[in-house]
Amino acid sequence: MRFLITAGPTREPIDPVRYISNRSSGKMGYAIAQAALEAGYDVVLISGPVNLDPPPGAQFISVLTSDEMYDAVHQHVRDCDVLVMCAAVADYKPQNVSATKIKKRDAPLTLELVPTRDILASLPKQDRSAKGRICRGEQSLVVGFAAETNDVETNAAKKLRTKNCDIIVANDVSSVDSGMESDENEVTVLVRNGGIKKISRAPKKIIARELVKIFSDLRENCLTKKM
Repeated sequence: MRFLITAGPTREPIDPVRYISNRSSGKMGYAIAQAALEAGYDVVLISGPVNLDPPPGAQFISVLTSDEMYDAVHQHVRDCDVLVMCAAVADYKPQNVSATKIKKRDAPLTLELVPTRDILASLPKQDRSAKGRICRGEQSLVVGFAAETNDVETNAAKKLRTKNCDIIVANDVSSVDSGMESDENEVTVLVRNGGIKKISRAPKKIIARELVKIFSDLRENCLTKKM
C-alpha cells in the first residue's frame, strides 16, 4: 500500500525576508509517515519547512509555499492508495510580493491577501452518487485534517461534506498542551459513511499508529470488495 502524506506549514512570502505562516510543527504528519513505514507501507512525504528529520525510508519532498505543495501533491497523488493531507497549508497569501525588503515607516501598512489554491478541492471529483460511499475503485482514499479552535466536530463534519474527502481527522488546537507544536494530541475521526471514532490524548506517535491502522483497514476493505 502506498501512502502520500503532507506535513508542516507553508510560508507565503511578503518580501525577501518576511512571510505569512502558522504554528504547525509537522510532528503529526511525520509521525504518520513513520507509522506507515513501520507497518510496511511505501511512503512519500511532502513537507513544508519544519525542524524535523525525515523518517528513514520515506521518499522526501521539501516544499516552501502553498503553490509548491499543490504541485507536488498533484504530481504524486495518482500513484498513491492513501492520501493523508496533514499539512497546515496557508489559507491566504499576499496578492503582491515585494522584490525588495519593505522598509518600516511611521504609517500603517496594508497587505491585500488572496486565497491560496485549495488542494483538496482541486483533486479529481469522486462519485458521491451512493450515499456514504467510501470505496471508489482505483482511486485513493482521501484523508483531510481539520485544526479547529471551537465547535470541533461540527466544523469537521462540514468540511467532510464540502471537501473531497473520505475521512476527516479533527483536533482542537486551542489548547497549549495538545495539537500544534505539542508532542501530544487527541483527535476525532469522522468517516463519510457516518462513523465517528475518538482517540484520547496520547503521544502523537501512538495516535499515528492508530490512524494508519484505520486508514489502511478502510482502504484494504475497498480493495477486497472490488475483488
